[in-house]
Amino acid sequence: MTEIREQILAVQRMQDYIETHLCEEIVPADLAGAALFSPWYAWRLFKQYTGLTPAGYLRRLRLSRSTVLLREGRSITEVAFALGFGSVDGYQRAFLREFGCNPGRYAASPQPLPLFVPYGVKYRIPRKESETMEKITTVYIQRVHKPTRRVIIKRGRAAADYWSYCQEVGCEVWGILTSMESLCGEPVCLWLPEACRTPGTSEYVQGVEVAPDFAGPVPEGFDSITLPAAEYLMFQGEPFEEEDYEIAIAQLERAVKNYHPEVLGLAWDPANPRIQLEPIGTRGYIELWPVTERKA
Repeated sequence: MTEIREQILAVQRMQDYIETHLCEEIVPADLAGAALFSPWYAWRLFKQYTGLTPAGYLRRLRLSRSTVLLREGRSITEVAFALGFGSVDGYQRAFLREFGCNPGRYAASPQPLPLFVPYGVKYRIPRKESETMEKITTVYIQRVHKPTRRVIIKRGRAAADYWSYCQEVGCEVWGILTSMESLCGEPVCLWLPEACRTPGTSEYVQGVEVAPDFAGPVPEGFDSITLPAAEYLMFQGEPFEEEDYEIAIAQLERAVKNYHPEVLGLAWDPANPRIQLEPIGTRGYIELWPVTERKA
């Protein structure tokens, strides 16, 4: 187990190095230095634990990040060199192979694309439940208003949480959602109320919130629902180490369970979906729970 842990952490250091130096030239010796292994062994470990060669991983990540710059109006030439591609032609060919369209066409009319979303291999390290679960942590609560909006969603079959959803649908869905512009700036996960579900589909879904008059393309296999304006309580936990995301989720969910919205004259609203944002350690784990005015 110790050897496997060392291997995983070595690959994680290479992933972290790539993320930090994404726009710079990266050579095998750089990754070997981050891994603290020989270039040959570092390459083999990276392929073993990520399923991609370092070069393939780097290319896919740069291409996916380039879509954001294109949507911001940056020129193809500027994007190509900003992300370390050797030539504009090489960037355009790689973009076409990866996404099936050229960057010029995408910049003129952005379409949902299956972006590459890297996952840290350190999350594979088996861990016992930490004693920090019992720590008293601060959870910030803020009332927020959600306007009427459409949500482009990918339904599962019976999923009730993230892990069962990924088993049913796959983790690639998040990459497609990330490629789409969102009202809140990022994709969301939702626990749908019964009224928003179709027969034989899951409670838990992933999606992206868009304007009510959204006229863009809906990716194949996705669905669209309209949600009414609603009030939410946003619960946000403290920042956490990325590998402790499960603990952060459990701590916040325990805080919500012990919270009584009646103190604000509110009640939980079962007619609207509970919303989960991507766990990001630097901002803390966030969930939004729907509420309504409490009846006297």
